[in-house]
Amino acid sequence: MDVFSAIADPLRRELLTRLAAGPARVVDLAAEHPVSRPAVSRHLRMLTEAGLVVADDVGRERHYRLLPEPLVEVRAFAASLERRPPIPESALDALDTEVRRTSRERRLAAPTHTEESA
Repeated sequence: MDVFSAIADPLRRELLTRLAAGPARVVDLAAEHPVSRPAVSRHLRMLTEAGLVVADDVGRERHYRLLPEPLVEVRAFAASLERRPPIPESALDALDTEVRRTSRERRLAAPTHTEESA
């Protein structure tokens, strides 16, 4: 399963959000959601296949934790969707500076009303 398919399901996204706060056991995760423990286990298996979650054996328990590295692909895709201005903001700042400079030069170079009469 790829990362995008894994995060397509709302419950799997909730599980990832929960695991971002720290490791948890299946029983704890199931207690936080209105689904059965086997259903949570299936979702965790899918997240594991996608490389988003890993299970660590702690004694007789399995603690699941988030592996955020595969989300880089999702972040890159989301960033590519952001609307960017066609002109960089720094170029607009430079244009503003140039307009102000030119306006000031024209004001200073324009003959004053008394010079025109003379």
